[in-house]
Amino acid sequence: MQGEKEYHFQCPYCFSPISMVFEIYYGEQTYIEDCEVCCNPIEVHYTCDGEEITSFEAQRL
Repeated sequence: MQGEKEYHFQCPYCFSPISMVFEIYYGEQTYIEDCEVCCNPIEVHYTCDGEEITSFEAQRL
């Protein structure tokens, strides 16, 4: 089932727990989004199998 999934992780800058909502489709996606706490840019890379996020990485730019 394709759709959206909320994923919880720690900001690589301020280390605050945050969450983002991701589109769940087959394959890989990479994009940049600001931390909701410290506003620094985070590069997010994740892989999906169409239902779940199978790998996830959030790093500083």
